[in-house]
Order: sequence, then C-alpha cells, then structure tokens
Amino acid sequence: MKLNRFITERQVSEFRADNGLSSSEPVSLKSLLLKLNVLTVFRPLSENFSGMCLKDKSGHRFMLINSNHPRGRQNFTIAHELYHLFIEEKPTPHKCNPGYGKNKVEQNADMFASSLLMPEAGICQLIPETELNTKNISIATVLKLEHYFSVSRSALLYRLLNIGLISESTRSSLAEIKVKHSARCFGYDTALYEAANEGLVIGDFGEKARNLFDNEKISESHYMELLSKISINGTC
Repeated sequence: MKLNRFITERQVSEFRADNGLSSSEPVSLKSLLLKLNVLTVFRPLSENFSGMCLKDKSGHRFMLINSNHPRGRQNFTIAHELYHLFIEEKPTPHKCNPGYGKNKVEQNADMFASSLLMPEAGICQLIPETELNTKNISIATVLKLEHYFSVSRSALLYRLLNIGLISESTRSSLAEIKVKHSARCFGYDTALYEAANEGLVIGDFGEKARNLFDNEKISESHYMELLSKISINGTC
C-alpha cells in the first residue's frame, strides 16, 4: 500500500506540473476540465452511481457526474475520473460507485483523487503548529480544510488518516460530528454538502455545434437538436 501511495503521489505531482498547478494549491476543477477539453455533463442519477467517463480512439474525453450528490462528493468523483482519463493506460467505460470492495484500478483512482484534491503540503500549511505536533486536529481546522479544498468531510478525514496526521480513533470521533450543523456553528456556508450543478455542461460541445451551423454543415433543426441534448435553448 505504501508503494502504491508513493506511485500515486508522483503521478499527482507530474499531473499538477503538466497543468501549471503548484504542489499545494486547491484545484479549480471546472477550469481544469475546460483546459483539458473534457466534455463534462452533470445529470441526476441513482444514489449508487457516482459518475463515469469515456475516451475514444481520437482522444476525445467525456465525463458524466451525478448532480444528486453533494458538491464535495462530485468533486471527488471528477478527480477520480481524471485518473481514468489521463493516468490509467487502457481505460474501459464503466460506472464508478461509492463504497468498499473496489478493484485495484478503482482504489488507485481514489488515491489519485484524494492526493490531487488535498495535497499534503497544502494541508500542512493550514493546520496550526500545535495541532500538527499533537496530531489533535480540531473540528475548526477540519472545516477550514474541507472548505479550502472543497471536499467532503469523509474524504478529508481519510486523507488526514492516510498521511498520518490523525489516528483512526480521532477520525472516527470527528466523523460522528454532524457535518451541516458544525458548519453552521462555525459560520460556514453549507452549499458544499448539498446537491448542485444539475444540467451544467462544461466543454465546447455548444461551440462546435454553433460552428457547424454557421458554416452551413448542419441545418438549424439539427443544431437545435444538438443543443437540446445538453439541455440548452438555442434561441440567441
């Protein structure tokens, strides 16, 4: 497991460097998806369907994300799918589910997502020195970290555990604290823990459709049909 972690950390470091990201800053996923030209669609899906991705032989990349899930969980799914699209050697289409019992590839994708979203250097910069020394991370610090990196409580606590900043007993104790209630008590917005982005499309699908229409490659009705596939009204 330690070897896998070191390999994953190296993959994340190279991925960040290739995309102009420092080793500690949070990732703006929407900007990154645009930069990488990954057509990403958010749709309401069943609870046990986090997302999926596709990559064709021409290099076109597509991602589907469950908009019924909270924002923090969606972000983890996006980072997980980035592993399949850019790190995994021969990705095959499949739906990604939460929970245990995942195969090695899915475990690697989860480790990649955790490291990408929550870089160890960035985490350590935000934790007070006294808490770092005692490994007694407060709920106030947990809230600051999860909002800074835009991740779920569960994902953050497991990341802190895996890099040795908290014990399993501490993780378990912190996990019992009600997420939204604690956020409100410390003055944080609860949007991170709520469903969002239904109908959102990230990418240049609409632009390509418009270019085809403007260059008279497709009819107006075909253009409108293409836009309707991504829930856009083409009147403009």
